[in-house]
Amino acid sequence: MKPVFLTGYMCSGKSTLGRELAEQMHLQFIDLDDFIEQEQGMTINRLFSTLGERRFREIETDALRRVVALTDVVISCGGGTPCQPGNMDLMNSHGLTVWLWTSPERIIARLLLPEHRAKRPATVGLSDEQIATKVHSQLALRNQYYAEAKIKFDSTLIETADETVLTAARLAKVVLETLDGREFGD
Repeated sequence: MKPVFLTGYMCSGKSTLGRELAEQMHLQFIDLDDFIEQEQGMTINRLFSTLGERRFREIETDALRRVVALTDVVISCGGGTPCQPGNMDLMNSHGLTVWLWTSPERIIARLLLPEHRAKRPATVGLSDEQIATKVHSQLALRNQYYAEAKIKFDSTLIETADETVLTAARLAKVVLETLDGREFGD
C-alpha cells in the first residue's frame, strides 16, 4: 500500500492521530519532524534557530522526497510541508493525502498548553494573543494548500486516549472507503 500522508496545521493531531491510525491499520508510522531530527542530529527548534526557516524547508522537502517511496506507512507531515512548492503534488502523486482539520480555537487552545508551546518554533516567545493572531493569519494562507488533500477529516476529538482511538477508527474507515476496498497502489 502506498503511503498515507497526514497534513494540517500544527496541533491538528497529525502525530497523535497518526500513531493510532498506523497501529489500527497495521502500518508503520513516520513523523517527518522526528525523521528530520534523527538525520540532522538536532531538534526542529534548533534547526530553525541555527539554519533559518528557508534552509529548514529545503531539508524538509528533501526528507519528504525520500519517504514518498515507502510503502505500508502513515506519514505525519509538518504543518508547513504542504505549503512548499511541489510538495502537495508530490504527496498526491505518491499516496493518499489527508487534511486533518480542526477549528482555529481548538488549535489555539492546544498550542497554549505548556507541552506544545515549548516544542514549537513558531510559538517561542509569543504571548497568547500573538499566538492566536499567528494561527488565524497562517491558516488563511495555508488552508489553500491543505485543501489539495484527497480527504478532509475533522480531527477535533483527540483530547483523550479514548477519543483518539475512536477518531482513528473513523479515519481508518474513511481511508479504506476512499481506497474503495482495493489495495491502494493498484
